[in-house]
Amino acid sequence: MDNYPVSCHQLGHYFRIDGKQLQEQYKDHISTFHQWEQKDHAAEWMVFPANMGEYLSIDETALSGGELYTIITNKAARGRKGSIVAMLKGTQADQIIAVLERISFRLRKKVKEVTLDMAANMAKAIRRCFPSARRVIDRFHVQKLASDAVQELRIRYRWEALEEENGRIAQARKTKQSYQPEVLPNGDTLKQLLARSRYLLFKHESKWTPSQKERADILFPRYPLLYKAYQLALRLSNIFTICKSKTQAFKRLAMWYNDVEASAIDSFSTVARSVQSHYEYILNFFDNRSTNAAAESFNAKIKAFRATSRGVRDTAFFLFRLANIYA
Repeated sequence: MDNYPVSCHQLGHYFRIDGKQLQEQYKDHISTFHQWEQKDHAAEWMVFPANMGEYLSIDETALSGGELYTIITNKAARGRKGSIVAMLKGTQADQIIAVLERISFRLRKKVKEVTLDMAANMAKAIRRCFPSARRVIDRFHVQKLASDAVQELRIRYRWEALEEENGRIAQARKTKQSYQPEVLPNGDTLKQLLARSRYLLFKHESKWTPSQKERADILFPRYPLLYKAYQLALRLSNIFTICKSKTQAFKRLAMWYNDVEASAIDSFSTVARSVQSHYEYILNFFDNRSTNAAAESFNAKIKAFRATSRGVRDTAFFLFRLANIYA
């Protein structure tokens, strides 16, 4: 059980014994939890210097009750044993630095690249602890910002449609008439069209289902600004897909930035300013086409492990089992 994410409750059910009692027996007598050298501080921080590699990822995850932990992983381990380099409670830069500095400077200096999101706290910690490392901002975080900007515009239009419908219902009541909302060619009302368009706006138009294409053909003529926002998000995504060099990407990013300014879409102006502030580290993607997908995948494994354990009641023991599997 030290090496596989199987819960005592599952084993208890299989052998028809009390799962809670089995877990206590495993924790106190079968496992090496009480001899674990990191037991006393595991709930606050863990470090595994032997797992250091040249290419790392840093990300955050919610462990229990929304409590955030920062995790540094070694990409070379591919989400298996040897993945966890460090894990600590909290996300503040000073907390991250204090834990990472427990690893010798000689090992930290060998790190060549770290992928991360746009969080300033993580950037500060990486700059301080891995002086030789190239920082690469994850392309998917950049693309998500653009997708969020599109969705923000869609939601705004949906609220306007709801407000307009409420006004017409109130007016119909005053005149003692029956209100019938407009039914569009695909059977949606306007508010339904805007609600159900959420998923198609996340996808490239080549991947739309027939019903999504029909919905888009109704949506975009009514809301041309939403279509423009959708196209801007697609173009940003295409930069990462099509461009083969930093120089090519930089030119396309500059053209995209100019088009965002011309569009006058407020939410996209915020995205453009974020891109402009971090463009140097965004463009580092084109050196090795590195992403933070490994960290996101590892977070998913932690969540799955937490689910098999039916939550986290004893944080130190949970982390002990996690470390046995992934560290």
